[in-house]
Amino acid sequence: MAYFFKHDTALVESPHIGEGTRVWAYAHILPGARLGADCNICDHTFIENDVILGDRVTVKCGVQLWDGLRAEDDVFIGPNATFTNDKWPRSKHFQEKYPVTMLRKGCSVGANATILPGITVGDNAMVGAGSVVTHNVPPHAKVVGSPARIVGYVDVVPEAPQPELVKPGIAPTPLGEATIHHLPKVVDLRGSLIFGETSRHVPFEMKRYFLVYDVQSEHIRGEHAHRRLHQFLVCVAGRCNVVTDDGVTRHEVVLDAASKGIHIPPMVWATQYKFSRDAVLLVLASEYYDASEYVRDYYQYLALRKQTLKVAV
Repeated sequence: MAYFFKHDTALVESPHIGEGTRVWAYAHILPGARLGADCNICDHTFIENDVILGDRVTVKCGVQLWDGLRAEDDVFIGPNATFTNDKWPRSKHFQEKYPVTMLRKGCSVGANATILPGITVGDNAMVGAGSVVTHNVPPHAKVVGSPARIVGYVDVVPEAPQPELVKPGIAPTPLGEATIHHLPKVVDLRGSLIFGETSRHVPFEMKRYFLVYDVQSEHIRGEHAHRRLHQFLVCVAGRCNVVTDDGVTRHEVVLDAASKGIHIPPMVWATQYKFSRDAVLLVLASEYYDASEYVRDYYQYLALRKQTLKVAV
């Protein structure tokens, strides 16, 4: 049997407690719960039967973990965070099976946050203190508020400052595997004109375009990768932020001028958010629309990305 520490006032009924886990004062763990190694279960916590915790999970004081909760390795749960597992609770009404609430590897849930039933909080995401989470949180996202909204991404490499004078179309700025391009701009007494030419400024042959606009500031777009398709994004009015992710590093760029575009090659995950009210995002695509081209599940994307890298090697 694995050795773990139990405070004299703690009630541990489960035999499934990992090596090195510490259970502190007045905690209560029911028989069916499973806890991994080196967890830290703080004072006045309660863990129900159908709960599974990975290794090195921290559960701070005043937290109750109800049936259906799953927390992977290295998850942090702040003091008095609240989890729910019944959308329509009634006294003495019990469900046969409770929805699974999933806390993915390395994510953090802040103090006093509330997580609704069946929610998934993605890898390394951060839920701000006091937030009410009503929708799934993407991997690496930072969410705050009630209801919680995405305000940024964890471990993002910001866009490097650019010289004031950048020669258009020459030496695009790396953004991981994506690249930032500066388009030619002509200004005279008649007004301003910005243009781009295939293979000179836009590095592929375009077969399709679409416009994204009237996006509420709290909403996000994208959150997918393409298997073979190239995209070129220009915010022709207003501004928005673009986050690219190659499965290892994430980069963020602000599209705030019609002369600035970003090329997103195949198998790069991309997200657009922080749209201004007047934002109009122009997207040029190298292929006609094909639903099978899209990879919309981040974990599927990571698996495909690894396969692609192996083939390339």
